[in-house]
Order: sequence, then structure tokens, then C-alpha cells
Amino acid sequence: MFLIAGLGNIGHEYADTRHNMGFKVVDKLAADAGAEWQDKRYGFVTTIRVKNQQLLLLKPSTYMNLSGNAVRYWMNEKKIPVENLLVVSDDLALPFGTLRMKPSGSEGGHNGLRHITQILGTQKYARLRVGIGNDFARGGQVDFVLGGFTSEENAIMDERLTMAANFVRSFALEGIQRAMNQFNGK
Repeated sequence: MFLIAGLGNIGHEYADTRHNMGFKVVDKLAADAGAEWQDKRYGFVTTIRVKNQQLLLLKPSTYMNLSGNAVRYWMNEKKIPVENLLVVSDDLALPFGTLRMKPSGSEGGHNGLRHITQILGTQKYARLRVGIGNDFARGGQVDFVLGGFTSEENAIMDERLTMAANFVRSFALEGIQRAMNQFNGK
């Protein structure tokens, strides 16, 4: 079993913000599989199958800065090893819609990733970063990540989410190296 943790913030006021890109990717996976979300401990979860692999999708209800609590709970609950964890998050350093997967690495200033690293005690977990761009004035980062998408971004959102969902499926079926070779930078 794999744990695919899409990061975001719960609540209607955050639903369509850039910081919820992780939620959007796991929502796409769930929708494609016809899966229903269940409100469980530390988050909303559902399980899907991708060929012979089972994926537990997670949208933490802990808010972004405490995402590690939900990730650790579900890894322990389902006995999922860290090599079967994939965290999906937004990334300011990448142009909108660009996808980048890494097997480990720094948190890049992302508070959700920072908390997961702190709770797990390692940076060695896979992450899929989805670019949200960085078109904001100095000092405007918080408003930008908690803001909505432009009409141009919304016009290509479905295509980008489909690509990200395919990236996750490739990770589960073929492993991280093949997935990275196929999708990184797209």
C-alpha cells in the first residue's frame, strides 16, 4: 500500500487557493477512480486501486503547518513504509503547472514539508511538487499562496491535474526513478 498525502488547508475559505494544490491532485485521483472521501482521524481519506497497487489518499485536516501529524498517523495505522509515501505540495519556485518529483530533499521553505520532515525525522521521502508560480510583489507571498488562480491558470488546470495524477500513478506502478524520467519538468 502507498500513502499519497496531498497537502492543503481545510475550510471553504481555502478551497481554491494555490496552497491547496496538493488537495487538488488527490481530489483528481479520487474523482478518476470514483472514490468517496471519508472524514477520519487527522484527515479525509479514501482508497483507490491502480492496477495491482492500492493507494491510500490523504487530505490532512491538521492545516498545512501540522501535516506531519496526519502523515505519521496514517503511515502507522496502515503500516506503510516511508519508501511508499508520496507527499504532493505546491511550490512557489516552479512556474505554474510544472511538475517535479524528488526521492528526498529539503523543504524549500514549505511549512507542510518542514513539519513532515520534523515528525518523520528524515528528509528521505518522495515528494511531488506542483508549481504555482511566484508572480507577487515583495512581501506578498502569503496573499499569493492563499489567493486564487488566474483565468489563464484555470484554463489549463484540468490538463495539469491530469498530468499530476498520471505522475502519481507512475510512481506507484513503476517506481520513483521511472516516474521522474517520464514526467519531471513537464
